[in-house]
Amino acid sequence: MKEKLQYVPITLYSIIMGLTGLAIALSKFAAMNWLPESIYIGVLYFSSSLFIIISLMYIAKVFIDFNEAKTDFRHRIRINFFSAISISLLLLSIAYHPINHSISLVLWWVGVVSHTFIMLHTIAFWIQHNFEIHTFNPAWFIPVVGNIIIPIMGVEYMSVSFSFFYFAIGAFFWIILFAIFLNRVIFHDQLPTKFIPTLFILIAPPAIGFISYYKITQQWDLFAEFLINIAYFFVILLIFLFKSFKNIKFFISWWAFTFPLDAITIASVLAYQITKKPIYMYASWVGLTLAIIFIVIVTYKTIGKIRHGEICIKED
Repeated sequence: MKEKLQYVPITLYSIIMGLTGLAIALSKFAAMNWLPESIYIGVLYFSSSLFIIISLMYIAKVFIDFNEAKTDFRHRIRINFFSAISISLLLLSIAYHPINHSISLVLWWVGVVSHTFIMLHTIAFWIQHNFEIHTFNPAWFIPVVGNIIIPIMGVEYMSVSFSFFYFAIGAFFWIILFAIFLNRVIFHDQLPTKFIPTLFILIAPPAIGFISYYKITQQWDLFAEFLINIAYFFVILLIFLFKSFKNIKFFISWWAFTFPLDAITIASVLAYQITKKPIYMYASWVGLTLAIIFIVIVTYKTIGKIRHGEICIKED
């Protein structure tokens, strides 16, 4: 057991992002009277419990082998997944808002403070170290583009200017990192198999960006339509890239499939609430169906890995 805890991967928090994103999507469906609220509550409580379990496991890792945890925090790839902790807190804040504002507020503040620190540390790490282009993958979006999640509840708890500060950072780095991503995948070696599922992360920035932009401005304008249509474009693009995902070996990074599908589902529900156009309602149901299918698949694969003792092992 001690050896297993020593190698608890930080990427486990991507599971929380996927499940909590699903809980938020289900809460939107419940609010529209499309699904019972009990389903949303059940998924939320399960996700919260899993967040506590994974956190306790990683805290145990820190005490058992601090150097291994420090290695994660200084690793050129794994460092980007530490922000999944703060993003999980922010997502839990959104998910709890319909049922308990106090819990939501506490989770939001802890998420904002921790995400700000992790984001600044990660950017400083990028600047202070030399990187080869092959080390870049879509997981780099998580620490900085994750800032656009903050305004979703930020407009409830702080000023619009406070929320726009984080939205501006996230939007700016989305443009910069996407340009680097295109350079990486077009002009250099293909992504390692382990990181191919992270291509789904490309859906999340415009989808969450649309939600945040509307929360800040309360306007359905050309820029809002631009953001949600770019998100739909990436969904279509990934369908055309289907062959890239066939027959790849399962890794925890497969959970990268899930949160972006949650995000486009939530964005579609919001677009329907604003416009009442049926196309967005249909997109919502398609998105939720796909998200549930992928979550069931990766959950089954993850349980199989746990049974074979292939999760908490030393990584390269």
